[in-house]
Amino acid sequence: MVKLIHTLADHSDDVNCCAFSPSLLATCSLDKTIRVYSLSNFTELPHSPLKFHTYAVHCCCFSPSGHLLASCSTDGTTVLWNTQNGQTLAVMEQPSGSPVRVCRFSPHSTCLVSGAADGTVVLWNIQTYKLYRCGSVKDGSLVACAFSPSGDLFVTGSSCGDLTVWDDKMRCLHSEKAHDLGVTCCDFSSQPVSDGEQDFQFFRLASCGQDCQIKIWIVSFTHILGFGLKYKSTLSGHSAPVLACAFSHDGQMLVSGSVDKSVVVYDTNTENILHTLTQHTRYVTTCAFALNTLLLATGSMDKTVNIWQFDTEALCQAGSMEDQLKQFTDDWSEEDVSTWLSEQGLKDLVDVFKMNNIDGKELLNLTKESLADDLKIESLGLRSKVLRKIEELRTKVKSLSSGIPDEFLCPITRELMKDPVIASDGYSYEKEAIENWIGKKKRTSPMTNLILPSVVLTPNRTLKMAIDRWLETHQK
Repeated sequence: MVKLIHTLADHSDDVNCCAFSPSLLATCSLDKTIRVYSLSNFTELPHSPLKFHTYAVHCCCFSPSGHLLASCSTDGTTVLWNTQNGQTLAVMEQPSGSPVRVCRFSPHSTCLVSGAADGTVVLWNIQTYKLYRCGSVKDGSLVACAFSPSGDLFVTGSSCGDLTVWDDKMRCLHSEKAHDLGVTCCDFSSQPVSDGEQDFQFFRLASCGQDCQIKIWIVSFTHILGFGLKYKSTLSGHSAPVLACAFSHDGQMLVSGSVDKSVVVYDTNTENILHTLTQHTRYVTTCAFALNTLLLATGSMDKTVNIWQFDTEALCQAGSMEDQLKQFTDDWSEEDVSTWLSEQGLKDLVDVFKMNNIDGKELLNLTKESLADDLKIESLGLRSKVLRKIEELRTKVKSLSSGIPDEFLCPITRELMKDPVIASDGYSYEKEAIENWIGKKKRTSPMTNLILPSVVLTPNRTLKMAIDRWLETHQK
């Protein structure tokens, strides 16, 4: 389904980043250079390598059109290059002079974000090459950045573990602790989660960090209701810190690279692992999907960039995985359960489950009592983790079986919302469910467990309209 078709070994030091345009691949390195290759045959362009930076180059990215290439460095600069001839168009110095760790173009190529080690984030005007707005996070270095597909907002990640959301005017909308020990990368899927109209769309955001996890978030933003960030799930395919993550252009796959030297490819819809690639010999620092072809590039501290190609026929077959997941409750064998346990970081329980002949149907019927009494799992923390993973599985099967977008389900009842309201924690709930919850739980948020600053509930009319449109389309 995926095969290694080419290895680039031109850099003389660690590869830090790789990026695709419609026709080119760019890579950058601790060796202070950026190298640019043609996708037609992976030969290096005549004007490559690009040399200007005096210290390590940490990040590179193409403008959406592919005509511009940006790079940023420890030397405190972000440089714009003409991709056709390699000429330097502008050198933009971080106001603080701090090392620049990340740079990203907006979807409309109107601006460029650069984030630095001192926590400063700058929005540059690409037409004038001038500073437009500047801000900062209170703790940590800025090491990650991603624009929403609409360009209305962007997210930055810091070494202290926070995800911070900014609008296109550099106003801070939200900040949340996402990863213990630090965020390392984040990326938006270009495809909306729902089929709502342009005034109300949800997007997946993936973030990864030093805690060895990838987290999936649902992001919504409208000018009427503002911004929403909702945690969805955690992927645990790596055994060491995860340094990079990226969605495929069609949003169907998510790839990650790790200190464990592996590259993991996930199915975005089922969140199952499709492939684990282990050809790199040192930490995998970067990964990127091509825009219009089924190519994946991965870079490493082993100084190489590997190019992978996906088999289109096999991918079409993989598309049926969602249908398979709908009926796996009765179909999973004991071996399937063992594979699932390993994917969830519960490999130590494989023998216990095999001894008790746990298949798919029995897996979903396990309770805290049966885990303790029948399977003899003594650790309360381990039992809680298993139950949490099983509940995620139940929810996933239920959601896939119904075909209802997850964001249309009430977080409390997991049922399709009829009268959605926004609580003061920023999340939407079925009105009756959240009213009952507040009455019984003394104003705590079902999503964060924190005290709700207010018990006022605001009708989410835009979400209700999106649900009604979905019902009209899918339940005729």
